Amino acid sequence: MRYLTARKRAAGKGSAHHGAEHHWSMQVSAVGLALVVPAFIFIIGRALGSSHADVLATFQSPFVVIIVGLTLFIGLNHARKGAQIMIEDYTQGTTRKGLIIFVTALTYLMTATALYALAKLAL
Repeated sequence: MRYLTARKRAAGKGSAHHGAEHHWSMQVSAVGLALVVPAFIFIIGRALGSSHADVLATFQSPFVVIIVGLTLFIGLNHARKGAQIMIEDYTQGTTRKGLIIFVTALTYLMTATALYALAKLAL
């Protein structure tokens, strides 16, 4: 029998037993979102209510496409990680695994769809 102190068992592990990786990645993606979301809101705000030709002209700019693409990618990845943390905290067993797989597949599908639509709009 191994003897471990309470501190040794808990060192580096949260409730999901993944340590600080989730927390750190969520902090990094939150900072990334804080940097790109203001530009994203400005771009989308200017495009709202414009004619189809004006929207296409807006999305012909590489800067606009990069900002919108980064916002979509980072935002959906951040949402996936947040949902996974919630699922790990409140479910267990096969339900946990199924929900994590479902949320991961859904966010990857949403990311691919959004980036495809953005590429179609830009080209």
